[in-house]
Amino acid sequence: MANELTGWINSKYANVDEYFHLKKESDRIHHLNDSLMNLLKSNFLNPDTSARIIQDSIPYDTLGNRRRYLWREAEVVSNSFNLEKNYIQINRGAKQGIRDNMGVLNSDRSLVGIVVNTSDNFSQVMSLLHVRNNVNAIIKKTGSAGTITWDGKNPLYLIMSGVPKSDSIVRGDTILTGTFSYSFPPKYMIGTVESVEKDKSSGFYLLRVKTSANFQNLQHVFVVENLQTDEQKNLDKETRKKIDELKKPNQ
Repeated sequence: MANELTGWINSKYANVDEYFHLKKESDRIHHLNDSLMNLLKSNFLNPDTSARIIQDSIPYDTLGNRRRYLWREAEVVSNSFNLEKNYIQINRGAKQGIRDNMGVLNSDRSLVGIVVNTSDNFSQVMSLLHVRNNVNAIIKKTGSAGTITWDGKNPLYLIMSGVPKSDSIVRGDTILTGTFSYSFPPKYMIGTVESVEKDKSSGFYLLRVKTSANFQNLQHVFVVENLQTDEQKNLDKETRKKIDELKKPNQ
C-alpha cells in the first residue's frame, strides 16, 4: 500500500515537473523563433548593384542587403475578443523599443493587430477584432488588393471589401497582408476565404474571411518594426508639400 501511495505521489510530481519543463521549452523555442525571424531574407532589401553602397549605422546582412524589418518577441498579458473594440496588451513597451504603429503577428506569423499606445514596459495593441481597424490586404491567388475590417460580430471572421468582381474567388483562397502598409511586412497570413458575396452598393465583392490567428488563445506574439518608416513618411510628407508649392500661383 505504501509503495502504491509513493508511486502515485511520484507520478503526480513528475507530471507537475513535466508541465514546468514544457513551459520553459516553449519559451526557449519562441526565443529561437525570434532569432530565426530576424534572419529571413524578406526582412532585407536587395541593393542596386549598379550603385555604390555606402555603409553606415544601418545594419546589413552578409550579402550587403539592408535590413528593413526587425522582429521582437513578446507575451500577451491581457486580451479581449468579445467586444466591438478589442485590445491586446503585451509585456514589451517603450523601453524595449516598441512604438506606435508597429505591426503585431501571432507566433504562427499571422497578423493580429497594430500597436496604438505604449508605457515603459507594456504596449496596447488594437486587435484586428476592432471595428475601427482597417488593414490593407491582398488575395494571394490574384494579387488583388482590398481592405480588411471587422463588423463587430463573430470573432472568427473578418470582412474584406474592395475586391473586383473580375476576380475568380473561391472558398479557401488565402488572404495575406498587403504591400501598402508602414506597419507590417507584406504577404503574411490574415486568413482564408469562407464565403463570397456581391456588394450591392458597388462593383466589388465582399469576402468573409476566417482568421488564421486564434484570438481566443493568443499567448506569444512578435512585434515587427519597419526600420524605414520614418524615411518613407518623410518622403511622402515632403512630396505633398513640394507639389502643393508648385501648384501655388506665381506671385
